[in-house]
Amino acid sequence: MSGISDSFQRPISYLRISVTDRCNLRCIYCMPPEGIALIPHSDVLRYEEILSVVRVAAEMGINRVRLSGGEPLIRAGLVDFVRMLSNVKEIEDLSLTTNGVLLKDQAAALKDAGLKRVNVSLDSLRRQRFKEITGHDRLPDVLEGIREAERVGLAPIKVNVVVMRGLNDDELLDFARLTVDGWNVRFIELMPILEKGVRQPQFVSAKEMWETLSSLGALQPCSPLAGNGPASYYQLPGAKGTIGFITPVSDHFCFKCNRLRLTADGKLLPCLLESGEIDLRSALRTGASPDDIRQLILKAVAAKPEGHRVSQGVVNQRRPMTQVGG
Repeated sequence: MSGISDSFQRPISYLRISVTDRCNLRCIYCMPPEGIALIPHSDVLRYEEILSVVRVAAEMGINRVRLSGGEPLIRAGLVDFVRMLSNVKEIEDLSLTTNGVLLKDQAAALKDAGLKRVNVSLDSLRRQRFKEITGHDRLPDVLEGIREAERVGLAPIKVNVVVMRGLNDDELLDFARLTVDGWNVRFIELMPILEKGVRQPQFVSAKEMWETLSSLGALQPCSPLAGNGPASYYQLPGAKGTIGFITPVSDHFCFKCNRLRLTADGKLLPCLLESGEIDLRSALRTGASPDDIRQLILKAVAAKPEGHRVSQGVVNQRRPMTQVGG
């Protein structure tokens, strides 16, 4: 394993893989009300194709892989695919991001197959509000999924909360109080990813979130959780769990970006918020050798920009988030 760095001397060690663009929820900040044009099944990478990419990437120094979607747990055969990936010896950390709706029934099998941990997206603890944000009344299923994931040892579980003004920002304290008993909650600034003309929820900065949480006591910096992600972590006095802030808008972390993204239809993205992409699917389906794939990965790494311009309102990425994997 040699290791690779981009032109700004950032080591690239992390690959996020969207295994499907399908989702069983309709979160208002992720998908327009009318839905999206789905990728034809024939264009979605087969598990064996993804595995061939991961093997090459792992030999190049990528040792962390996260599966996402869409909602990854709705794709058939995912447990078997996790087992395939867990057998790639260079991969040190294999994780998954899910909305949690189907987690209860799959957590044990995923753990047995070699999955290390899960992140669960959960934007409200109130049942009716959860339905309003996601379009479905599935909050009890998500909470049961979190409990089951904890029981089988898919830990540390990180609960991701996208904070939106007038929608769920009044639940900051409710989520933060859960960290006292051991939850690890990460508050995420909303990114403007929907197409122009589509009504978007309103942004809340991490600074505002911090000011709201200060009523619970002084937040103390603490060691980051497993995963080498972009969050800054803190703890309330006496809390067993942590509070994280992810700030892609107000204080972006591009200077330490260590990742590439593989879309469900086989495009390698150097940056989440830029439109440039490298076509791996065509190469895979025309007999590309491992060295050919290696060269395409190096091309993607070389194309990583220094940073995005989302704080200036510039978002060049035009794919829906369900295709790029967040």
